[in-house]
Amino acid sequence: METITRPHESDIPSYYLNYTKLAEGNDLIKTLDESNSITLDLLKNIPVSKEDYAYAAGKWSIKQVMSHIIDSERVFAYRALRFSRRDATVLPGFEENDYAENANVSGRNLDDIKNEYLAVRDSTIQLYRYMTTDMLDFKGFANEVSVTARAIGWIIAGHNVHHCNVIKDRYL
Repeated sequence: METITRPHESDIPSYYLNYTKLAEGNDLIKTLDESNSITLDLLKNIPVSKEDYAYAAGKWSIKQVMSHIIDSERVFAYRALRFSRRDATVLPGFEENDYAENANVSGRNLDDIKNEYLAVRDSTIQLYRYMTTDMLDFKGFANEVSVTARAIGWIIAGHNVHHCNVIKDRYL
């Protein structure tokens, strides 16, 4: 298993650059593990009374933010799977607000969502664990931009950290 280093900045769609900068380190598997730890530490400190809290009208609740992290990771990992298998099919974007609205978090508690998060993260790590350089660096198109599985992995990690920072800063 080789270390999955950071992509060159020119291989990261500009919209995602800030996310990838939040992902620390230079080994994707370790970085995914670290963002996993950051998330679990954060979730331990959220009281049940705050699970459905949104800091402003029209903003997502903490449970919806966590569901968004999970849904986004699934979509991103699917794209990475396709591109790592040299599938050049152009993939569409997704509407995050529709996903959040239709995730049915009201009938769930944060502990259930945490368990789903852990399963998805483990699946993402297993997907990336044995990718070769050729698999990591095949360029595909998703959401109207060119991107590699390598870049997607770093986007996943940084996107997770970004939303944990939002929860800390605006919800707690």
